Amino acid sequence: MIYVFLAEGFEEIEALATVDILRRAEMDVRTVSVTGEKEVTGAHAITVTADITEINLDDVDAVILPGGMPGTLNLKASDKVQDAIKYSFDNNKLMCAICAAPLVFGGAGFLKGKKAACYPGFEHELIGADVAYEPVVRDGNIITSRGAGTAHLFAFEILKYFGKEKEAAELCKGMIYG
Repeated sequence: MIYVFLAEGFEEIEALATVDILRRAEMDVRTVSVTGEKEVTGAHAITVTADITEINLDDVDAVILPGGMPGTLNLKASDKVQDAIKYSFDNNKLMCAICAAPLVFGGAGFLKGKKAACYPGFEHELIGADVAYEPVVRDGNIITSRGAGTAHLFAFEILKYFGKEKEAAELCKGMIYG
């Protein structure tokens, strides 16, 4: 199961474009509210209904953290998110974060010796990382990306990680990304 965590103030494009593209490729994706309520309001006052409010760590194939403010800080403060990323790190599961959200991985010490990207101005939060400036960076089981404008590339890289290069290419063409 791929879990996309939503906190109050999340960046809507980063979360929803990623979910949309992964679901188009028939990936098993669930949005997870960290607020305790299914409804979560993004950084631009768009309210969405999350699929679930609790996860089963034994089902984790990947965790995805969208950025946005104050969404990223709310993700960082969430015990649910901290438990999920620690489990993912300890069990070599895919860990993905975009925009400011890689700071959650950096703060937990999971970027040490890894190449990682983030939204400009948050580089100092990628503690121990080799900061990169490409739109999307994959280093082992960690995928990071720079912001809303890279959300589709972020989602395509996640598909490639799961061996769905063909689906990623077809979606890219069909959605007229290139």
